[in-house]
Amino acid sequence: MRKLFLFLLVALVALVTACSNSASTNEQTDEKTDQEAAKEDESKESENKQEQKEAAQPFEALAPSEDAKPLEETMTEEELANMPVVEAHGEDRTRKTPVGETLMEGTTDETDGILKDYRLVAYYGQPNSTKMGILGEMEPEALMTKLKEQTQAYSDADPDRPAIPTIELITTIAQRDPGPNGKYYHMTSEEDIDEYAELAKKHNAILLLDVQLGRDTALHQVQLLEKWLKLPYVHVAIDTEFHVKEGQTPGIDLGSVDGSEVQEVVDYVSKFVEENNLPDKIVLVHQFTDHAVTNKQEIKPTDNVEVALNFDGYGDYGTKMSLYRKFVRNEPVQYGGFKIFYNKDKPVLTPEEVLQLDPNPAIINYQ
Repeated sequence: MRKLFLFLLVALVALVTACSNSASTNEQTDEKTDQEAAKEDESKESENKQEQKEAAQPFEALAPSEDAKPLEETMTEEELANMPVVEAHGEDRTRKTPVGETLMEGTTDETDGILKDYRLVAYYGQPNSTKMGILGEMEPEALMTKLKEQTQAYSDADPDRPAIPTIELITTIAQRDPGPNGKYYHMTSEEDIDEYAELAKKHNAILLLDVQLGRDTALHQVQLLEKWLKLPYVHVAIDTEFHVKEGQTPGIDLGSVDGSEVQEVVDYVSKFVEENNLPDKIVLVHQFTDHAVTNKQEIKPTDNVEVALNFDGYGDYGTKMSLYRKFVRNEPVQYGGFKIFYNKDKPVLTPEEVLQLDPNPAIINYQ
């Protein structure tokens, strides 16, 4: 009888242990299954977000012509190794950024942004002024025809980086009168901004909304544009020289913007992209003198915003190229931009000449 009891006790212990092990195994399996499901859900969510961003990029770059040759095949070995003599202006000519690349040495781009693979070719101005750029000199459809011709020239000159037609519309205009807000600027009408937003959409182009500041802050003026920033093909440009202090007047006194103020805009746009599930955006910063942008080291691109520093001066060939080296190449932020004045530059540089600059500009705008 005692042996029978001991046998039953051992059997009972074995049964309890087996059940416990089974339950533990099931719990581990369930936990593993839950972790795998969570990872799958996270992966799907990431893929869906990426697909939404990709689907929301509504631009169309202009395809290079069939006979277009890569930059490396159109430049000499000496040109590939060195920047132009006039750009170097007596300094070491060794290139920092290889020909064809636009991301500057010592910088990174953590975005899924446009400038990684494409170049912007922009027409600048305000539709109601013939003195502020080519945008005000032509009717919208004629403007787009000419803009596409200029853009095509860059796609053909560098077929590895197709160019996108871009409208740079001045949306807040600095003025010499205080105006009703006392800030020495007035806005382009909503109707005009809407018209050029629709024009850009119709032609699969990019729209840069440019602010001239007056005595206002860069951040506030960009916030005024929220309605249009929600459009996936709309980006931001800052005209720094029109930002003046108390006692100064735009157009008479040369203004400036501190890098920390630019960074406020970058951070704001970055957060705006996240909150509205938008494609990554560009902030373009214009500069043509030392004073126009101060403390550039404060400007830091984010994982949602690409930043381009645009040399904005007009003049002779050598001066423009050497100042691009000074303001863009020697003080790198992320990408470079270069402005061309059809009526003031002597001579007007060809796309092939522009693309010899170190670094190759990611954005070229025409005024």
